[in-house]
Amino acid sequence: MILRGLKWGLLLQLAVGPVCLFIFRAASLQGFGAAFAGVIAVSLADGLYILAALRGARMLGAGRRPGGALYLIGAGTLLLFGLNMIAGMFDLSLLPSIPLSQGTGGDSLFIRAFLLTASNPLTLLFWTGVFSAKMIELRLGGGELLQFGTGCLLATVLFLTGVALLGHLAHAFVTPLAAKWLNFMTGILFLYYAFRLIVKWIVKPAEPTA
Repeated sequence: MILRGLKWGLLLQLAVGPVCLFIFRAASLQGFGAAFAGVIAVSLADGLYILAALRGARMLGAGRRPGGALYLIGAGTLLLFGLNMIAGMFDLSLLPSIPLSQGTGGDSLFIRAFLLTASNPLTLLFWTGVFSAKMIELRLGGGELLQFGTGCLLATVLFLTGVALLGHLAHAFVTPLAAKWLNFMTGILFLYYAFRLIVKWIVKPAEPTA
């Protein structure tokens, strides 16, 4: 059942989102070690969400839409990170008073990656829906469902570690100018994900973007 969860989780990871881009950017600019700290942080946040979902936690009642505040928290976090990356193109920082905004060490990247993952308001809803559907479809008991969730978490670790390795391979080719453009393009993509999250709230809720 762990392998089944692993295979299914890897399929979910193919939908590249802001967290994946964040890890790749960190590896290409700071190396594998710093990026792997981010992988651990993302896995920890995902693991907490998965545990909550496995225990039947619900952020929504049946047929209700997520509260606007939840969507705005996620979109606001993406906007904050995105705008700060774009400002880096011009050697500026929009967050001079927040140490984690410009930190280059593994500790700082761990905190940023954890906050970025934990701020997505749809992650818990998504995992809850996944496990509920699989529990019915496969008629899983409590132990089997836990194994399935463990496989999904392993998929996060393996996939993002691979992304970090790819980013690390690009590390030697990233010049200071290329680093600025990487920051800029990643920031633009973060803004896209933020606006998409807002549109989802306005139109209809869907799966998480990361």
